[in-house]
Amino acid sequence: MIVIAASVYGMNRGKRGEVGVTTQVEVSTEPETELVKEVMVDGITITGMSREEAKQEILKKYTWKMTARYQDDVYEVSNLMAEKLDSLLEEIYRGEPKENYTLDTSGLEEAVQAQVANMKERWNKAAKNGAISSYDAASDSFVFEGEATGIAIDEEKLARDIQAALTSKKFDAVISVDASVVQPEVPIATAKEKYKTIGTYTTNTTSNSKRNTNIRLASEALNGTIVQPGQEMSFNEVVGQRTAAKGYQGAAAYSGGEVVEEIGGGVCQVSTTLYNAVVRAGLKVSVRRSHTFAPSYVTPGMDATVSWGGPEFKFVNTSNTAIGIRAAYSNQTVTVSIYGIPVLEEGVTYSLESKKIADIDLPAPTYEEDQTIPPGQEVVVNKGSQGSRWETRLIIKKNGETISNEVDHTVTYKGHTPVIKRNSSDVMLDENGQVVVPTEATDPAATQTAAESSAPESPTAPSQPLGPGMNPTQGGPGSQPDSIGPMSPSQPALADPKPEG
Repeated sequence: MIVIAASVYGMNRGKRGEVGVTTQVEVSTEPETELVKEVMVDGITITGMSREEAKQEILKKYTWKMTARYQDDVYEVSNLMAEKLDSLLEEIYRGEPKENYTLDTSGLEEAVQAQVANMKERWNKAAKNGAISSYDAASDSFVFEGEATGIAIDEEKLARDIQAALTSKKFDAVISVDASVVQPEVPIATAKEKYKTIGTYTTNTTSNSKRNTNIRLASEALNGTIVQPGQEMSFNEVVGQRTAAKGYQGAAAYSGGEVVEEIGGGVCQVSTTLYNAVVRAGLKVSVRRSHTFAPSYVTPGMDATVSWGGPEFKFVNTSNTAIGIRAAYSNQTVTVSIYGIPVLEEGVTYSLESKKIADIDLPAPTYEEDQTIPPGQEVVVNKGSQGSRWETRLIIKKNGETISNEVDHTVTYKGHTPVIKRNSSDVMLDENGQVVVPTEATDPAATQTAAESSAPESPTAPSQPLGPGMNPTQGGPGSQPDSIGPMSPSQPALADPKPEG
């Protein structure tokens, strides 16, 4: 009966397990808590001790308190022997122990170097080269400052000293850190000799006084800017928002293909001039976008549009010292220069070269209804212009000889839409909106000839190609402002929130 009862009990437990009742059984993998065999570690007897008791006994002799000291600053070196001790006890308590063991301190070179690296980051101080540090508007000159010595700890000696303490098992050693003074590579006196204009560019403006006011204000805001090594400079951040409160005026700019009055119109010419100066200085352009329509003040493809809250122009100072920016407007010209220690090798020059590679078909005309025109007649208001595609190359020369002319970017500019007025109705109105009674003078057949003889050239006829810098609607350089445009082909196009070209 006892046997039967036990069997039934076991079956019931099995059935309960089948419906999700599980029983967890913890199996201890710990070895015997005490060593029976006579075992010694570096002369320390751990016979009869548990693993934790043995560890504490060994640590009484080998307590980790190693530190490194530089002047009054103390760095606590991480316990490099913790894993070594745990590994040794694992060997002793998991296997068949030997009678004698020694704590191994080898193979810790990488761990030692990691500690040295931490101390290097903590105590090393780079020397500062003499460089421009500020701009004095009164004297229109940059001020040189910043020369300072640095500190470099003796990394090799520090690593040797830590390793020696480990080898001798002096885990409470205090390591004295040696350091040397590092002199700047470019003292102020040397910096003053090496600084020069490393890139400059000039563009011509129009006679539009409002536009020139905006260009002057933007140039003044840009002038004296200092960009530190590795720093990215943003045109919009430096120049700031163009507002009427700052004196910026409404000037012609393109918006959606139309010429409109916008506060700050013309500022794009300053960013474009800066762009070309930066390229010539050999610095890295990080953000640049072209306009929607070909500019008139620079060869298409060599422009850089900006807008507050929209397109940006940015570059990075890739030199080892600070650079300064000079910008000035005078007599319908704007000049931007980069002042610094040369980045390019002596005799090497950078420049841009643009070439038109295709014409784009004339856009379809826009028709405007005008009942003051005889019925069935059309009058061309604006002939429009073709668009164009340009290829811009970075020309690198050494001692006057071209050594590279790789394509930097390509850009497509829109054409201007022809505008034609017409009267599609059967009624002609005078300037007062009154219906004009047809006469011989207003007879369509009679006025057709007159309209053809006096109307501008048909918008469907292709316009004559214009040279670089020629305005597509006026046919002359500088007669219309530039506009905000899409990014270069490698970047997605943006909307034009506030055109300032």
